[in-house]
Amino acid sequence: MVLARQDWNAIVIYCAISSGASVFAFLAFGLQKTVTRHFSAHEVLDIAEAVLFAQLLTYGVLFTLTRLDGIPRSVPLYHGLLLAGGLILFRIVTRAGRNERGGSDYQLRRERIIVIGANRLAASFISMLRAYAPNQEGVVAVLEEKASAIGRSLGGVQVLGTPQELDVIVTEFSVHGIHVDRVILAGDTDFLSAAALHDVERVCKKRQLELSYLPRMLGLTEEGLVRSEVVAAADADPERNLFLNLKRSVDILGSLALMILLLPLFAAASLLVLIDVGSPVLFWQERTGRRGVPFLIYKYRTLRAPFDSKGRPALGDRQPSVIGRYLRATRIDELPQLINVLFGDMSLVGPRPLLPEDQPNNTALRLSVRPGITGWAQVNGAKLVSKEDKEKYDEWYVRNASPAVDTKIVMMTIRILARNYGGSAEALADLAEVKAKQDSLAMPEGSAPPKAIASPGPKPLVRAEIVQRSALRR
Repeated sequence: MVLARQDWNAIVIYCAISSGASVFAFLAFGLQKTVTRHFSAHEVLDIAEAVLFAQLLTYGVLFTLTRLDGIPRSVPLYHGLLLAGGLILFRIVTRAGRNERGGSDYQLRRERIIVIGANRLAASFISMLRAYAPNQEGVVAVLEEKASAIGRSLGGVQVLGTPQELDVIVTEFSVHGIHVDRVILAGDTDFLSAAALHDVERVCKKRQLELSYLPRMLGLTEEGLVRSEVVAAADADPERNLFLNLKRSVDILGSLALMILLLPLFAAASLLVLIDVGSPVLFWQERTGRRGVPFLIYKYRTLRAPFDSKGRPALGDRQPSVIGRYLRATRIDELPQLINVLFGDMSLVGPRPLLPEDQPNNTALRLSVRPGITGWAQVNGAKLVSKEDKEKYDEWYVRNASPAVDTKIVMMTIRILARNYGGSAEALADLAEVKAKQDSLAMPEGSAPPKAIASPGPKPLVRAEIVQRSALRR
């Protein structure tokens, strides 16, 4: 309708002003720096804010100059939706392309660093790392003795707390699957107070973290930034490769269909989590995916945040509430992983993605396929099965993956979810494992570890062993 009008001057003026406003918003909000291999809800919000700013700027300038003569009032709305959709689609396509190109046998893992000191030297160091290794955020946090700096950002990295909270912050990162490798002080030994420096040295020694002083560092070599990790692909016949390629199409269609069908459940779960534990409603962890490429796996939060809005450790029990236990028992907390399937990080069926420290010694076979939301190990006991048995189940699935096997796993998963899972032995084991992890994190230094949790019962284990033997014979 716009192009059908005779007043081309209004159209040219609108295109020129809207293009200038869009470029200005793009640069002002730093969207050119956010095209990384990780795509998050925060990035969507940043895009929405930039587009809204651009459209308001366009609308304000045009209304002041021309009163929008010759331009329908709905055009800025359509233009904004098109601009936001294009930016998001560009990131999805770029990320999918990087995932496919990044599937070589040799993968590089960046070193995770915590910088102590929010000064210009630290900001320059962060900028240098980003210039040296684009799209690889080596610095995961900044600590500063001045409490007024907590919550601010330095070079795009947030100031999370004080040096005295180093131990708590490293623990919290480990819960999310992020292993901190080094602590760097943006100054010399007199940069921190004696008490703060003593705490930092004690935590680094306790956790075997390398402690470095930025002024003493002449430079970081490539070996200091990343560690090479070899992941060999498993041998497979052409029919199996064809199935795995076709499986990606099934994953895209299946995840889209499930997200549409389960939209009311998504909304209800998000509302329950928001009421129970507050914002944000999603919880993330870094897991190891296909060919050793790390990715962020998403779940609904079932525990309260360990810090309050001012960065102080939260008081009180962090055990799951009734709502949290229900979400875990029914596996509703796993629903956001359909987003991971859509982005290509995961598959609907496959070995469950593990934390880096939980990977078996020989990862080549299980990492030759995409991890899945459900798998052969999950329908045969899951948490009731030992780590060694899970490895055998996963290896059996990778070697025998086929449409028939995937269909059987999906049907078994539906049958398990249809049962009263909340009172099953697997659900009790799940909650017991959560409580054990929380107790171990809260255990004071030097105290004895908690006693092993008793097995919930021999019957599920016997069934799992029978299924395992049958599967291995096949």
